[in-house]
Amino acid sequence: MRIHDVLCVAGLGAFPSDDREAIRHGAVSDGHFYTSPPRTPGYRRVRQPSESISVLLTLDDGTVVVGTGVTVQYAGVAGREPLLDAATECARLGPVLHDALAGTAVGSFRESSARLARLGLPAPVHYGVSQATLAAAAHACRLTVAETVAAEYGTGTAFRPVPIFAQCGENRHDGVDRMILRRVAELPHGLINNARALVGDDGELLRRYVRWVRDRILEHRDDAGYTPTLHFDCYGTIGETFGSLEACARFLAGLGEAAAPFGLRIEQPVQAASREEQIQALATLRRLLRRHGSAVELVADEWCNTLEDVREFAAAEAADMLQVKLPDVGGLDLAVQALLACRAAGVAAYCGGSSTETERSAQIAAGVAMGVAADLLLARPGMGVDEAIMVVDNEMRRTAAIVGARSRS
Repeated sequence: MRIHDVLCVAGLGAFPSDDREAIRHGAVSDGHFYTSPPRTPGYRRVRQPSESISVLLTLDDGTVVVGTGVTVQYAGVAGREPLLDAATECARLGPVLHDALAGTAVGSFRESSARLARLGLPAPVHYGVSQATLAAAAHACRLTVAETVAAEYGTGTAFRPVPIFAQCGENRHDGVDRMILRRVAELPHGLINNARALVGDDGELLRRYVRWVRDRILEHRDDAGYTPTLHFDCYGTIGETFGSLEACARFLAGLGEAAAPFGLRIEQPVQAASREEQIQALATLRRLLRRHGSAVELVADEWCNTLEDVREFAAAEAADMLQVKLPDVGGLDLAVQALLACRAAGVAAYCGGSSTETERSAQIAAGVAMGVAADLLLARPGMGVDEAIMVVDNEMRRTAAIVGARSRS
């Protein structure tokens, strides 16, 4: 089976793109808006609508497969690609993709990925095109996306649904209730992106929120068997608040006690200026936590953008879990390799992404996560909680049902 035609369509992402540097420096909010000027190049305003590129491959049997590429919510910082200008990229790269892909066979995703790698595409565009070529390979082989990944990379997975991590965005209380009701495995993300407003001078604001989430679960869970992991993304605000890594470790150890009886993961507690400094800071903080006898786990995100980055973080034992943020990695071939590199290194593999993603990229990500047996899958698109959980959970349930029915036939 071959590609007959290639179309690129500019469209929408889900949650807006935000200028993280402006928010971190106290951008003034007004409802859903920010009224302060942006700080990061490429932003017209601190919060603006996110964009996407849909790549449509028409196959020679008439089937059309789709992938969508986006930049992440906080584009343009920590080594990440700048904001996506979807219309400009469609006009610039549409003819390039048509010339490179029209007439090519789609039966092998890895062969298609090798062709894409030679084009030097921007990461968000590469992400979208690779979703389409993965979907095309699955269609050609009459397999699900998860089965295609497992077959081409020899993962040996049992095709079980992956634990879901939901994110509440700025809706930090009602969102938690929605997650508890749906028995999400990991919650709530929290979007702890401003030290003064969300951590507090002595950390009391964050400590109080962790206790609230813990108590809310204990009060409203439907049975004692529901024991989710608490996971807060802190965007470097712990380091901003406490300064030294030793002080950060003491605070985080206490935060782990506040979260009990639930386990606690802290994503990006400190923010460094380069990959090397980020690895060193996280590795040191992790050692200090163990010295304090704390079981709090650290999750790497910033500066852990590419396959090479993931390998470097894993080799340095810089974190207990690495987020492989699919839009930042780019092509899904690279993302699969990164997730498998985590597994090989004994580090928990988090199939991450962004609230800016679309329903299509969320479905493909769910298949990738199942295909490599990732340890965690971010619910997306958007920050609405219910919708994102529904999209990825249903996709994994359908995949498991299809594979199960095949095994019985």
